[in-house]
Amino acid sequence: MSEYKIMIVDDEPDILDLLEKALTIEGFHNILKVDSGNNAVSTCKKESPDVIILDVMLPDIDGYEVCKRIRQFSHCPILFLSSKNDEVDKILGLAVGGDDYVTKPFSPKEVAFRVKAQLRRAEYRQSAEQPHAITIGDLTIDPDGCRASKNGKDLDLTAKEFEILYDLAQNRGRVISRERLYERIWGEDSFGCDNTMMVHIRHLREKIEDNPATPKYIITMKGLGYKLVDVESVASDICIAFCFDRSVCWCRDRTILSLVFYPGAGGIEFG
Repeated sequence: MSEYKIMIVDDEPDILDLLEKALTIEGFHNILKVDSGNNAVSTCKKESPDVIILDVMLPDIDGYEVCKRIRQFSHCPILFLSSKNDEVDKILGLAVGGDDYVTKPFSPKEVAFRVKAQLRRAEYRQSAEQPHAITIGDLTIDPDGCRASKNGKDLDLTAKEFEILYDLAQNRGRVISRERLYERIWGEDSFGCDNTMMVHIRHLREKIEDNPATPKYIITMKGLGYKLVDVESVASDICIAFCFDRSVCWCRDRTILSLVFYPGAGGIEFG
């Protein structure tokens, strides 16, 4: 916890010291103590704390106004402290941008654990918002750098080719129709999109497949659309899907051409 920076804003020295002690016991050692609203805003701009414990009643501007000003440049969690226990005051605190509201008298240990809870939530949000590289077989798709590589070598993809690949990668194993894919990438109605999508898919296959004539990554599902799959799982995915009901599936270039159900069949036959 020592790496986190906690700012306490209160005009009562005893409360500042009490909270500092409780936070220190819980492992927080980078603590800023501020005794006024204006100083809180300027200190927040300069120090960028990870969590702010903010008293509502301050000598210059109240905590609600401080929160509103801080929200203009920072999204760090703000925990209000207040002797006001009315529901309307709590609602106001949350409405202006606060994340939690604790009424006085309070337990210093509880406040410290509420700070920990806010840090966990902030870390989860950052993790959820941060785009992660996707690895499928020999392919690596990095949305943060808008780049893709195969066996560690960068692929020379156009912007639209990358967007198509990334969209398919995010939905790996799922069939995405040409129309839906076109609307998501181009942001317009998909009427007459077939040729555009086929050209882009063909160019993409030429850049990512070992043999574009027999694609292993971008699979065409006849009459349905496309899906991106792990090379190792292509055959097993088909077998699991169709051996279960003892059907026989004929494929060419990994495109399903026909499916026939035979009650006595025990596996898949590829032609």
